[in-house]
Amino acid sequence: MPSADPDLREPAAPQAHDAAAAANDPIAHARPTPARVRPRARVAARLAEGPAAGGGALDDVDRALLRILQADGRITNLKLAQAVGLSSASTHERVKRLLRDGTILGFHARLNPVLLQAGLLVFAEVRLADMSNEVNAAFKAAVQLRPEILECHEVAGGFDYLLKTRVAHMGAYRDLVAAVAWSLPGVRDVRTYAVMEELKNTAALPLAPREPVVN
Repeated sequence: MPSADPDLREPAAPQAHDAAAAANDPIAHARPTPARVRPRARVAARLAEGPAAGGGALDDVDRALLRILQADGRITNLKLAQAVGLSSASTHERVKRLLRDGTILGFHARLNPVLLQAGLLVFAEVRLADMSNEVNAAFKAAVQLRPEILECHEVAGGFDYLLKTRVAHMGAYRDLVAAVAWSLPGVRDVRTYAVMEELKNTAALPLAPREPVVN
């Protein structure tokens, strides 16, 4: 069955009169027969693979795929292919490669925190009295055990860690701080910032087009 992808179709067979002419041409017999070349198939394979497969930077097609997938991780491969102007097979191969090389870390459902008793967003600055390895290890272990702590970052500045938490109400947050922070001997100070209004909340990374190469 012939391929539905025009880039992968076999080249047309030579016409009969061309074959007959070649048979009567002694020079044609002396020349080596060139290998069959399928330039469109090579182009299709290159588009499917993309530059990053060879260790290079992402190209504009990769960036377009990532922008679309960040907005809608459940988009079908067919619609994704139509959006970037590639065949379905080429698009599928590109997404597989972006997953394989770690550019795409995974696909997740985004949940509504208000409906799941996690409507209060609170940030906290934590400063430790002792930055020894033992105190740091105890704090990090306590943070990992609490699902209410969405993010924990060690930062430079006037405090040591920045926490992002989601809880049902302020009472639940106080319980969280008491369990994670004040129960540890090395914690010196905790500053709390309850969010009154979320003006922007996104996990999408900025993906500007590639800058042109200047020779």
